[in-house]
Amino acid sequence: MTFNQFRQKKIIKFIGNKYFIVLLFFVIWMLFFDENSYLNHYELNKEIDKLEDANEYFETQIEADSKVINNLKIPDSLEKYAREEYKMKRENEDIFIIEYDSVEKN
Repeated sequence: MTFNQFRQKKIIKFIGNKYFIVLLFFVIWMLFFDENSYLNHYELNKEIDKLEDANEYFETQIEADSKVINNLKIPDSLEKYAREEYKMKRENEDIFIIEYDSVEKN
């Protein structure tokens, strides 16, 4: 097969077309090298997913903390919370803290 016969094939004519070459260059440029490339969009989408997950976590924490704050507006539960979390006591009262050993002995 000679070079001229090789150039006459349809696929070679199509690939050798200057418009196809420009289009191919443009697509490659837009996918990989441009500021708004597919790779940049992929990284940004991963970052958005992480931030949305963090947002959901913090919203659930806000809801839980709001429940605790609303519960602490009741004087009896405020006293209970102070006694359990901060080991507070009333005057003339003794508190004994019992700690259990978490390691089991065989």
